[in-house]
Amino acid sequence: MAQNPMTTPPRAVNGPDVLRALVREHRDGLVSYAERMLNDRGLAEDVVQETMIRAWRNIDRLTGMEGSLRSWLFTVTRHLVIDWVRKPHARKEIVGVTYVDAATARDETETVRHAMVVRPLLQRLSPEHRAVLVHIYLRDRTIQETADILGVPAGTVKSRQHNALRKLRHAATAEAA
Repeated sequence: MAQNPMTTPPRAVNGPDVLRALVREHRDGLVSYAERMLNDRGLAEDVVQETMIRAWRNIDRLTGMEGSLRSWLFTVTRHLVIDWVRKPHARKEIVGVTYVDAATARDETETVRHAMVVRPLLQRLSPEHRAVLVHIYLRDRTIQETADILGVPAGTVKSRQHNALRKLRHAATAEAA
């Protein structure tokens, strides 16, 4: 019967076997945990990689641990996430400079172009239909929130939304032709 490297005394196992077992048994759970806190899969994987490096550095202490090994790994991961969030680059700010990530920066010309096309089309709708679309799509409200604001039943909001979108599609198609 093969020995479990996680429960065998430190002298009986070599470090790489222990590290492989750690990664195999705990990596997915640690990545999920870090990803929930960071909302970024790539960054979560980086944090877990650093956790495993720290486990490697403390392999002699960790080899004899049983139940607390998993909690040690999760604690290290949590601390690394906290450290990451506290760093200025995580907040995307440097003193006196606003950070703009070129990969995620929005091109406002598309927004302006869409506004120039959509506004005249919206003006063709009745005020009731226009109000529903503005609340749902431009102000990102739910059907129920829109119904509460406009003082109409949710079914009426759904009906107005459907009819307004149908009219907009027809108007856009006619204008394109």
